[in-house]
Amino acid sequence: MRANAFGVIAALVVALLIGKPIIQALRRLKFGQKILEDGPTWHMNKQNTPTMGGLIFIIAMVVPVLFLTPAMIKDGEYRPLLMLALSLVFAAIGFVDDFTKIKKKQNKGLTAKQKLLLQLAAAALFITVMRVMGYLEPQLIIPFVDITIDLPWIVYLLFAMFVIVGADNAVNLTDGIDGLCASVTAVVAVFFTAVFTFADSPARLFSAALLGGLLGFLVFNKYPAKVFMGDTGSLFLGGAVCAMAFACNLPLILIPVGIIYIIETLSDIIQVLYFKATHGKRFFKMAPIHHHFEMCGWSEKKIVAVFSAVTILTCALSYIGIIL
Repeated sequence: MRANAFGVIAALVVALLIGKPIIQALRRLKFGQKILEDGPTWHMNKQNTPTMGGLIFIIAMVVPVLFLTPAMIKDGEYRPLLMLALSLVFAAIGFVDDFTKIKKKQNKGLTAKQKLLLQLAAAALFITVMRVMGYLEPQLIIPFVDITIDLPWIVYLLFAMFVIVGADNAVNLTDGIDGLCASVTAVVAVFFTAVFTFADSPARLFSAALLGGLLGFLVFNKYPAKVFMGDTGSLFLGGAVCAMAFACNLPLILIPVGIIYIIETLSDIIQVLYFKATHGKRFFKMAPIHHHFEMCGWSEKKIVAVFSAVTILTCALSYIGIIL
């Protein structure tokens, strides 16, 4: 429990200390968010709000993890570092994407193909290193029913790559209104901290630090947001969520735990397919689905509260199912 408390408190304090200086620096550099023209019209007042604010929780959680690195290495434990490495690689991809958008002064950065190839390479490397170091077995554990399916290594690798890239982009889609992605992911971090603590896994330091960093970031990102996390932050969070799922060897737990991420992604897919099939009609008023609720008159605060409550419920039920 001391590791949990240290991770949460240290990351929270660092985030609160560096939040304002980073926001001020982003403003000086004119790293402002460009709002999509086909997005909600009322979002235009958010134009030029500092973006790339994900650096706040990234730096905040790196501090406690690296502080305890010597002790972890001495004990032969590398999982938190490998989890952090995957998250940072995804953050780097997001950083390049954000920087490209700012440089071009538009809401388009890396191409979809460029992003996909980089994400696939990062996912493959992470899973391979975890396997080589003995932290992963090519087994698919189905939560709650005590069923384990042995898979050929190449099949498991391809499955893991698909899950990681899919989940990373799903988390990225969830970042659309003030405080939403950070709030939902903070709940997910609580879940994994509880799971790692129950299993007495050193990986709990990573999830606890992530929770602390997100809580500190929400001070600046809650409605009305003073800063956005950008792809730098959302891709980092996607990598972190996937790293936690594979660190406890339960990638399928992302289905109930990450239900909001999945719903956001499905809403986008349904919208596109329906639009093409009906030659211009829309299934939702706007996608992803958080924008649909905005168009229905829900406030951003209400959407964040409801989506977070759904995540709390699915995480609580998932935790109960795991420990029983």
